[in-house]
Amino acid sequence: MYFFNIKSFVLFVSVFGLCASASAKDAATERYQHAIQASQSCEACHEQNQVKVFKSSMANDCMECHASEDSTSANRVADKKFSDVYADKLKIAPPPEATAGMSVPMYYDETRIGKEPHEMISIPAGKFLRGSNGRLPDEGPQYEAETKAFKIDKYEVTNLQYKQFIDATNRKSPNHFRNRTYPPGKVDHPVVWVTWFDAHDYCAWAGKRLPTDIEWEKAARGTDGRDYPWGDSFDVTRVNSPVRWKSLNLEGDTMPVGSLEGGKSPYGLYDMSGNVWEWTDSWYTQYPGNTWPSENYGELYKTLKGGSWWDCSYYQCGVSAPSFNRSYFKQNIKNSSFGFRCAKDDN
Repeated sequence: MYFFNIKSFVLFVSVFGLCASASAKDAATERYQHAIQASQSCEACHEQNQVKVFKSSMANDCMECHASEDSTSANRVADKKFSDVYADKLKIAPPPEATAGMSVPMYYDETRIGKEPHEMISIPAGKFLRGSNGRLPDEGPQYEAETKAFKIDKYEVTNLQYKQFIDATNRKSPNHFRNRTYPPGKVDHPVVWVTWFDAHDYCAWAGKRLPTDIEWEKAARGTDGRDYPWGDSFDVTRVNSPVRWKSLNLEGDTMPVGSLEGGKSPYGLYDMSGNVWEWTDSWYTQYPGNTWPSENYGELYKTLKGGSWWDCSYYQCGVSAPSFNRSYFKQNIKNSSFGFRCAKDDN
């Protein structure tokens, strides 16, 4: 994975507001064009890379993901080395502009997708190459997996679509909604701040279900073992990734679903790399033949796939966002980079 050093990693600072204050222009269409102004460096919270010296008053957003019965659970964040040989090989050149590769504006008010649950793409039964032998130990060994025929949403579930669900069920709205509606300009952006339970229940309400992680990966990479939905070479113009925003020195944000035509999977699905992490129905378990020990395997965490617009360096989880990438969280966790899409059996 591509990592930011502690001095320059102001993207993390500004987006989550842990260690900095940021000023942004009011106009929605200009929100991604301003530079980040940090009042403190990340070292204010992460002195000598030790989370145990967190200033808790400045770490509310971290606790969205790290809250648990175990008050010391966040301390383990300091235990892992930030190294990703796979992504270090990427030679990233900045896109010519923030909207490079996009077929639609970053923000707009009238939906182009609609409020009804998404159209679905049929994925045929058969085998494909799952995982990788070249990156993180929980992503391999690569092996030939098999799925039954299934259908999966062409796009990630949007703010407008999720609003139909909460209005119909009187469910609590996501954190970024105000007066039970999404932010201006984000009608077709993927819904975020949703737990696994939220994602599961939306899909059930829509007559669908969450995909398994095996189904998700097949839909993302096809049958030829490619690293990314579009091929084997990383391309910053095909994915809403932290690399894009960092290379442009911009804050970053979600994009409208289906913005990046060049990022489609072999089956025609959009945003299978970047934009938002996507909940799956699968527990975080080891692959067949995997001998790497982990106390996290089992029916404790649900698997998420795809990476997002925001960099979570500790988890090595999405700056380059290959299709075999995965992360894992408890079902009640939510943040500004977690979303989902739905699937169903193809009977």
